[in-house]
Amino acid sequence: MGDASARKELEETSQNVAITKETATHLDQPITSAAKSDDKSSLIQNLVAEIKKLTSRVQGFEGNKGVEGLNYEDLYVQPDVELPEGYKPPKFEMFDGTGDPRVHLRMYCDKLVGVGRDEKIHIKLFMRSLKGDTLSWYISQDAKKWTSWVNMASDFMDRFRFNTENAPDVFYIHNLKKTPTEIFREYATRWRSEVAKVRPALEEEQMNRFLVHAQDLQYYERLMLIEGQKFSDIIKLGERIEEGIKNGMVIASRHCKLPTRLYNLVARRRKRM
Repeated sequence: MGDASARKELEETSQNVAITKETATHLDQPITSAAKSDDKSSLIQNLVAEIKKLTSRVQGFEGNKGVEGLNYEDLYVQPDVELPEGYKPPKFEMFDGTGDPRVHLRMYCDKLVGVGRDEKIHIKLFMRSLKGDTLSWYISQDAKKWTSWVNMASDFMDRFRFNTENAPDVFYIHNLKKTPTEIFREYATRWRSEVAKVRPALEEEQMNRFLVHAQDLQYYERLMLIEGQKFSDIIKLGERIEEGIKNGMVIASRHCKLPTRLYNLVARRRKRM
């Protein structure tokens, strides 16, 4: 389409130049007045300008002939798929290659409303929910091979399934300790975000138990008493213990003696781990 337009412009410009040359033949006739001299000078200037334009267009045309894949049809993803008139795509959650690809597919489909069941449109809009490496992956694919939504979704899962296959396990989160620079709330928040990646997903009660069991003894012996409560309650008590340790109000377990009943309970819990 671009080449045809360029050729048409060349033909039109060539015709203009030919007309100018035809007019220029009169320059050989004797000049009898200053007016004719001015006409001759103007004709020469016009001729030079036309030739420069033609030369520039030819050079541009020849230069673009060697550049492949830059036509609109080459760059546009699925140019034959049109969105419904007046349709405004929603703001999709973005997937950058990390996290669970299946979760992203479900979130995408949940927001995909207003386009009916046209799977070609579903495939076309999917790139709007991708960024970074995932967007590069999508663009590098031949969209024509995706004859259905399932085809595309399967390729997407195959490419990014490793995120779930390499998800952290229970052993990993059990050994996820608080760093010296973290306060307890920061640590618990980071720990919770890592636990969310575990597959199969853990129930709230299981997460609380694993968090408590991952603590040093001075935290564990106190947090174990409320491990059946809300995660937020564990964080609050953890912060109180942390503050008590800073103020010297809470002494490390190795420096104090627990009541026998509580000591036996802690010991039994530790053995189960």
